[in-house]
Amino acid sequence: MAFGMLYQGISNSRSEVMEEKNVSSIAMIHLLGLQIPHNVTFWIFFLFLLIYCVTICGNLLIITLVFYSKSLHSPMYFFLSQLSALDILLATNILPNTIHAVLMKGTIISFSDCIAQFYFFCVSEASECLLLTVMCYDRYVAICKPLQYTLVMNVQLCWVMIITCWVLSVLIVLVPTITISKLQFCGPYIVDHFFCDLDPILQLSCSDPVVVKFEVTLIIFGSVVIPFFIIIVSYVYIIFIIFKIPSITGRKKVFSTCSSHLTVVCIYYGTIVCVYLVPRRGQSWDITKFLSLFYTVVTPLMNPIIYSLRNKDLKKAVAKIINHCLHLHFRK
Repeated sequence: MAFGMLYQGISNSRSEVMEEKNVSSIAMIHLLGLQIPHNVTFWIFFLFLLIYCVTICGNLLIITLVFYSKSLHSPMYFFLSQLSALDILLATNILPNTIHAVLMKGTIISFSDCIAQFYFFCVSEASECLLLTVMCYDRYVAICKPLQYTLVMNVQLCWVMIITCWVLSVLIVLVPTITISKLQFCGPYIVDHFFCDLDPILQLSCSDPVVVKFEVTLIIFGSVVIPFFIIIVSYVYIIFIIFKIPSITGRKKVFSTCSSHLTVVCIYYGTIVCVYLVPRRGQSWDITKFLSLFYTVVTPLMNPIIYSLRNKDLKKAVAKIINHCLHLHFRK
């Protein structure tokens, strides 16, 4: 009898170990994607492919123009080139998998790839929030302290701010990513989303996600809320200075130097607030996916378009390169 109880205890322990092993180990995750009607699948696939190509080409064009054109060698355009690099990172992290999911009615990725996608998504989002704050500070100094602009916004400070944005984002996002990877997951391993976002991943976990949520809350407060507050305060000062300018033409000219940045901030933070900060009670999951699609796919596409259409210096640089290429072509 004692031997039977001992054998039963060993069997129960072994089964608990096997059950724990099966719970915590995930091989693959099924992303459902956008669930679009079959008759428009090809058109949605073509649209996303076009968006991806235009996003990459548009942002690469801005990086190339800033690098080669001497007229664009200023802090504002240096920060803009970094924003373009972030948009390329975000689009490349999200769109190829989304395009595949549209074409195949869903896609299957490994758990490690899902965690990696979540990590690079968070890095790009946190970096963009910090970078938009740095760009706002640049506009604040240019408008509110124009005589000190060259002295304050020197090359060393620009590089320090950019490196700080990248390093902070890479390090702080690493904390919740490691915590998530150590959770136990019990499935079913189906994610009703087009990429590996926080909530869909945590819905697969059978562990208590309170630590992860606390870490993410701290990161959101430090990399989203505080930068947004700094941007608002900066624009209050900027608007106050603009209204001090006596002529309407002068006001328009000064405001035009920060209108593109303000437009991008409104679009970017508006969608983030709707997705992450507005309570989701009564909100359709399809609406949440649409808003996520907006700031992960549309925003990287819109940023170079907004800056290009509203910026005379970029237009002149593009025209100069086109004229130079045509001149070389006709000389041949």
